[in-house]
Amino acid sequence: MSGRLVGRVAAITGASSGIGRAAVELFVQEGAKVALGDIQDDAGQALADSLGNGAVYVHCNVTSEDDVAALVDTATGQFGQLDVMYNNAGIVGAVGPVDTTPADEWHATMDVLLHGVFYGVKHAARAMKPRMSGSIISMSSTAGVMGGLGPHAYAAAKHAVVGLTKNAAAELCRFGIRVNCIAPASMLTPMVAFAHSGDHTNMEGTRAELAESSPLIGRPGLATDVANAALWLASDESGYTSGHTLGVDAGFTTGARADAPGFADYAPMIREAGRTGL
Repeated sequence: MSGRLVGRVAAITGASSGIGRAAVELFVQEGAKVALGDIQDDAGQALADSLGNGAVYVHCNVTSEDDVAALVDTATGQFGQLDVMYNNAGIVGAVGPVDTTPADEWHATMDVLLHGVFYGVKHAARAMKPRMSGSIISMSSTAGVMGGLGPHAYAAAKHAVVGLTKNAAAELCRFGIRVNCIAPASMLTPMVAFAHSGDHTNMEGTRAELAESSPLIGRPGLATDVANAALWLASDESGYTSGHTLGVDAGFTTGARADAPGFADYAPMIREAGRTGL
């Protein structure tokens, strides 16, 4: 343990599996006390029990403001403070063409991906402002910084998280609170495995798919990659970073691709009127 979060208390939503579980385990390893929030009660309680006195599980459906408030209150009540709020809970949500997307599925997607993040930011700010410090981290996506990378409701929500992050950072800076978000590509998690193959247990098949399509040839994105980004944003190492969207995508949103980009091979420079060379 390097102790980057010793003396810190974190609350993490969507903490029972995937990226959330990886973050919980890493944060505790780095010295934090963690309040785990999720709706997968058996898995969440088992994870908390395995971590001993460093963790407590709370049933938390992020579509309920009362549940998110209770998660924050449990963290402060059990461990005395809240230093890090990681709004991680997420779903894929409504899928399909825009003209066939059911309104109720649209709203249900927004409830998890956007409203749940808002509740987390709101109640984290409530707990952090009196202490004049804190780090709030939320999950956006590559689909939140580029078009065409996710279903419509998902993309709209993830773009909104980027906007909320910037606005909250602008407000909360005067209280010493940093607000950032993470924009991962498709990472190796059960939810991504289900989206790719219809089987959330198909981790090895999904690993192979992600490795093949990754800009970093043969290197899939892992839950631990996102957890490590969250750890940096939670720690003092990012102490002058706020309002930022941190890409964890092997450079995909900058144009990096597994196949060779245009003009990858040398040719004489192209000039006017079809002329080439110097």
